[in-house]
Amino acid sequence: MELPRPIPEELATLIAERFRVIGDPMRIRLLDRLRDGSATVGELHAALGGSQQNVSKHLGILHRAGIVSRTKEGTAVRYAVTDPTVYAICETVCGGLRQQLDELDALLGGATEPAR
Repeated sequence: MELPRPIPEELATLIAERFRVIGDPMRIRLLDRLRDGSATVGELHAALGGSQQNVSKHLGILHRAGIVSRTKEGTAVRYAVTDPTVYAICETVCGGLRQQLDELDALLGGATEPAR
Protein backbone atom coordinates (compact mmCIF):
# COMPACT_ATOMS: atom_id res chain seq x y z
CA MET A 1 0.00 0.00 0.00
CA GLU A 2 1.33 3.38 -0.95
CA LEU A 3 0.85 6.33 1.40
CA PRO A 4 -0.99 9.39 0.12
CA ARG A 5 1.31 12.36 -0.43
CA PRO A 6 1.28 14.61 1.41
CA ILE A 7 0.32 12.47 4.39
CA PRO A 8 -2.91 13.82 5.90
CA GLU A 9 -2.55 15.09 9.47
CA GLU A 10 -4.89 12.42 10.88
CA LEU A 11 -2.87 9.63 9.26
CA ALA A 12 0.39 11.15 10.47
CA THR A 13 -1.03 11.12 14.01
CA LEU A 14 -1.99 7.43 13.73
CA ILE A 15 1.45 6.51 12.36
CA ALA A 16 3.20 8.45 15.14
CA GLU A 17 1.06 6.69 17.76
CA ARG A 18 2.06 3.27 16.38
CA PHE A 19 5.73 4.26 16.58
CA ARG A 20 5.22 5.43 20.19
CA VAL A 21 3.62 2.11 21.10
CA ILE A 22 6.45 -0.01 19.73
CA GLY A 23 9.17 2.56 20.50
CA ASP A 24 10.06 1.19 23.93
CA PRO A 25 12.97 -1.22 24.49
CA MET A 26 10.96 -3.59 26.70
CA ARG A 27 8.09 -3.72 24.19
CA ILE A 28 10.54 -4.46 21.38
CA ARG A 29 12.05 -7.27 23.46
CA LEU A 30 8.57 -8.63 24.28
CA LEU A 31 7.61 -8.63 20.61
CA ASP A 32 10.89 -10.31 19.73
CA ARG A 33 10.25 -13.07 22.27
CA LEU A 34 6.65 -13.47 21.05
CA ARG A 35 8.02 -14.10 17.56
CA ASP A 36 8.83 -17.59 18.87
CA GLY A 37 5.19 -18.15 19.84
CA SER A 38 2.64 -17.16 22.44
CA ALA A 39 3.63 -16.84 26.09
CA THR A 40 2.26 -15.97 29.51
CA VAL A 41 3.39 -13.01 31.60
CA GLY A 42 5.35 -15.44 33.79
CA GLU A 43 7.12 -16.97 30.79
CA LEU A 44 7.94 -13.55 29.38
CA HIS A 45 9.15 -12.35 32.79
CA ALA A 46 11.41 -15.40 33.10
CA ALA A 47 12.81 -14.89 29.59
CA LEU A 48 13.35 -11.13 29.75
CA GLY A 49 13.65 -10.15 33.38
CA GLY A 50 12.11 -7.04 34.82
CA SER A 51 9.17 -7.23 37.17
CA GLN A 52 6.00 -9.11 36.28
CA GLN A 53 4.13 -5.84 36.85
CA ASN A 54 6.31 -4.07 34.27
CA VAL A 55 5.89 -6.90 31.75
CA SER A 56 2.11 -6.82 32.28
CA LYS A 57 2.02 -3.04 31.83
CA HIS A 58 3.83 -3.20 28.50
CA LEU A 59 1.70 -6.11 27.28
CA GLY A 60 -1.40 -4.08 28.16
CA ILE A 61 -0.16 -1.20 26.00
CA LEU A 62 0.56 -3.56 23.10
CA HIS A 63 -2.86 -5.18 23.55
CA ARG A 64 -4.76 -1.86 23.56
CA ALA A 65 -2.94 -0.94 20.34
CA GLY A 66 -4.08 -4.20 18.72
CA ILE A 67 -0.56 -5.53 18.29
CA VAL A 68 -0.97 -8.52 20.63
CA SER A 69 -3.95 -10.64 21.62
CA ARG A 70 -4.59 -12.27 24.94
CA THR A 71 -6.32 -15.54 25.65
CA LYS A 72 -7.31 -16.84 29.08
CA GLU A 73 -5.69 -20.20 29.78
CA GLY A 74 -6.73 -21.50 33.20
CA THR A 75 -5.48 -18.92 35.69
CA ALA A 76 -2.95 -17.49 33.23
CA VAL A 77 -3.28 -15.22 30.22
CA ARG A 78 -1.40 -16.12 27.04
CA TYR A 79 -0.23 -13.33 24.72
CA ALA A 80 0.43 -13.62 20.98
CA VAL A 81 1.32 -11.19 18.21
CA THR A 82 -1.68 -10.30 16.05
CA ASP A 83 0.02 -7.65 13.90
CA PRO A 84 3.17 -9.14 12.36
CA THR A 85 3.85 -5.89 10.48
CA VAL A 86 5.72 -4.75 13.60
CA TYR A 87 8.48 -7.19 12.65
CA ALA A 88 8.83 -5.61 9.21
CA ILE A 89 9.18 -2.20 10.89
CA CYS A 90 11.88 -3.52 13.24
CA GLU A 91 13.76 -5.23 10.41
CA THR A 92 13.67 -2.05 8.33
CA VAL A 93 15.05 -0.01 11.23
CA CYS A 94 17.74 -2.63 11.93
CA GLY A 95 18.74 -2.57 8.25
CA GLY A 96 19.09 1.22 8.42
CA LEU A 97 21.19 0.98 11.57
CA ARG A 98 23.42 -1.66 9.95
CA GLN A 99 23.93 0.60 6.92
CA GLN A 100 24.85 3.57 9.14
CA LEU A 101 27.33 1.44 11.08
CA ASP A 102 28.86 0.10 7.87
CA GLU A 103 29.23 3.65 6.51
CA LEU A 104 30.83 4.82 9.76
CA ASP A 105 33.14 1.83 9.73
CA ALA A 106 34.18 2.65 6.15
CA LEU A 107 34.82 6.30 7.06
CA LEU A 108 37.00 5.26 9.97
CA GLY A 109 38.88 2.73 7.88
CA GLY A 110 37.50 -0.30 9.67
CA ALA A 111 38.69 0.97 13.05
CA THR A 112 35.34 0.70 14.89
CA GLU A 113 34.94 -1.92 17.58
CA PRO A 114 31.65 -3.31 18.86
CA ALA A 115 30.33 -1.65 22.01
CA ARG A 116 30.88 -3.64 25.17
